[in-house]
Amino acid sequence: MTRALEAGRAGAAKDEAERLVIFLHGYGANGADLLGLSEPLAPHLPGTAFLAPDAPEACAGVPFGYQWFPIPWIDGSSEEQGEAGMLRAVDDLNAWLDAVAEDEGIAPEDTVLFGFSQGTMMALHVGPRRADAFAGIVGFSGRLLRPEALADEAATKPPVLLVHGDQDDVVPVQALPEAGEALTGAGFQVYAHVMKGTGHGIAPDGLSVALAFIRDRFGLDA
Repeated sequence: MTRALEAGRAGAAKDEAERLVIFLHGYGANGADLLGLSEPLAPHLPGTAFLAPDAPEACAGVPFGYQWFPIPWIDGSSEEQGEAGMLRAVDDLNAWLDAVAEDEGIAPEDTVLFGFSQGTMMALHVGPRRADAFAGIVGFSGRLLRPEALADEAATKPPVLLVHGDQDDVVPVQALPEAGEALTGAGFQVYAHVMKGTGHGIAPDGLSVALAFIRDRFGLDA
């Protein structure tokens, strides 16, 4: 049985939205952490609603923080617990995405997944394995889980933008080319941007690149 995800909303009202950007937050954060990005993005993405669910599990030691799945080298969980948690979170997110598409009446082709850190791991794992392709996937400061399985398991191949800070001490910047090579090798169109002098975060230049990518995927620059 899947767990219900609670989500915040910004941007276009439900009955007026034509497009969706879905934010997937990082380990120890919550949906509101990324939903604030809607403020600089919304003026350039007319008719777009922004949804940001909280991950399904409370994060130990982090008040109001959530996790998609345990991370052994951070919380002391076992590899088996981390793997089981990831698979359960995948089911939770897929069920939520199905419900959102039906409730909003907005097709995947008009939806972008936008992840940060652990949220990027979820976006890059879940997005390609869904039957209907999203307009695109934006992944900040994360990594690709199970790269060796991607080519065989990908059901769709939406364009992907990978963004990473070159001073990231949480997820090393090397994760970007590693993910990029696996995605490209599996037939994905991949774009990349390295934020100079940036740690584990989202800098203005990276957000600008993400906005341009999203506008292009939504056909707003046509």
